[in-house]
Amino acid sequence: MRTAATPIIFNEGIMEDVFSQDYTEVAASDVPTPIIEALETDYVEAMFNKAYVDDENKYKLEVSMEDGTSMVLYADANNNWLEM
Repeated sequence: MRTAATPIIFNEGIMEDVFSQDYTEVAASDVPTPIIEALETDYVEAMFNKAYVDDENKYKLEVSMEDGTSMVLYADANNNWLEM
């Protein structure tokens, strides 16, 4: 006997969080110097690939590691790392 699938229930605010994460690609020269310096200090083995910024000046950085893996890091304009 099959049962109906449980409908997805969204909590208030979830959709706003999903849509607020729209990023626009920016040139490496547009990434604030403190973020680049934090990357060089905290992720010495990382190679910077691409950067994106959202409308709240939060940056998304795509980096490659020496072992061939890749990472996505998030930071605010004050070089604070963010967990997303």
